[in-house]
Amino acid sequence: MNIELPPGGILLGLGSDIIDVDRIRGVLERQGERFLDRVFTDEERAYCFGMKYPHKHLAARFAAKEAVSKAFTTGIGAELGWKSVSVYHGSRHEPLVRLDEKGTALLNQVGGTNVLLTLSHTDNAAMAVAAVVKAV
Repeated sequence: MNIELPPGGILLGLGSDIIDVDRIRGVLERQGERFLDRVFTDEERAYCFGMKYPHKHLAARFAAKEAVSKAFTTGIGAELGWKSVSVYHGSRHEPLVRLDEKGTALLNQVGGTNVLLTLSHTDNAAMAVAAVVKAV
C-alpha cells in the first residue's frame, strides 16, 4: 500500500484546543438545536449523531473549529464563523478541513494553501491541533 501524507510546506499558523466532553453535552442539553445549528454543519451533525457516543465527536469538532481559528490568529468572530470550518474524513478516515467562502478568503489572505488537522478524544476530553501551511 502506498501512503501519501498531506501536502506540507511553510508553517504559517498553529493552533490547538482542548475541551471537556461534558461541557458540550451540557450546552447541547440546555440549547439543543440552537447550539447545533449555530456551530456545526449538516455534514458534521450527520457524522457525529451516527456514532455511538456523539458528544465525544461533537466535542472534537468544536475543538477543531477553535484550533483552526487560533491557527489563523482570528478566533471565532467576524473573520471566521463557526461553520466556516467543517471537519470531514478522507479515504483513510483521517480528519480533513473544509473551509467555506469566508474561511477560503482568510486562507488566501494569509497566503496559505492548506489547513492540516489532527483530533483526539477520550470519554472526558477532546482536543485538536491545526496548522495553516503554504505549499512550497
